[in-house]
Amino acid sequence: MISESILEGERLRLRPVTERDLPLFIGWLNDPEVRYWLNLSEAPDLTMEAEQEWYERLRGSENDLVWMIEAAAGKSLGTVGLHGIDETSGRATMGIFIGEKDCWAHGYGREAIVLLLGFAFGELELRRVELFVDHDNERGIRCYESCGFLREGRLRSYRVRLGEHIDCFIMAVLAEDWTARAGEAAGRKAAP
Repeated sequence: MISESILEGERLRLRPVTERDLPLFIGWLNDPEVRYWLNLSEAPDLTMEAEQEWYERLRGSENDLVWMIEAAAGKSLGTVGLHGIDETSGRATMGIFIGEKDCWAHGYGREAIVLLLGFAFGELELRRVELFVDHDNERGIRCYESCGFLREGRLRSYRVRLGEHIDCFIMAVLAEDWTARAGEAAGRKAAP
C-alpha cells in the first residue's frame, strides 16, 4: 500500500511514493553500483512497464509500506519500506536504498531508518523489524547497528550477486530495544 503518512526528520522527510517517481527508480535501479548491494544484480534491467506493474502491486498490497526518502530541499534520494507486515506476529522486513550516489555515506539512510522504526514501533505497534544484508556490506551493517539492529545469524549462500553465491546476515530490532534506546537518547539530550 502507499503510505499516506509523511514522516519528518531533521534533514529529510519520508513521503508517499507517487507514479511520477517511477523514472527515478528506473535510473537508480539500472545503475550497477546501486544494484550491487540489492537483490537485483542478476535481474534484467528495469523497464517502465515493470515499474508500473510494481507500483500497481504496491498500491494494492495490504502488507507493504514504502516511502520516498526526500532531502529538505525536495531532492529525492531513494526509498525505505516495510514489507510482509504481519499484524498477528507484529513483524515486518525492512528494505532501504539510497539511489543518489552523491548522497551515500552522509547519514541519510540512518535518519530514514530512525523515522521508519519510530513509525513501525509507534503507529503500527510492531514488535520486530528485521532485514537481510550482504555479509560484506560493512557500511550498511554499521548503519543498521547504529539504529539498534543486532545480528541474529548468518545465512550461508543466501543470494547470488554477480554470479557468486554469497552469505547474508539477518538482523533485527525489537520494540522493547527501540523503546529503551529512545529513552536513553532522551536522557542524554536532557542532561546539562
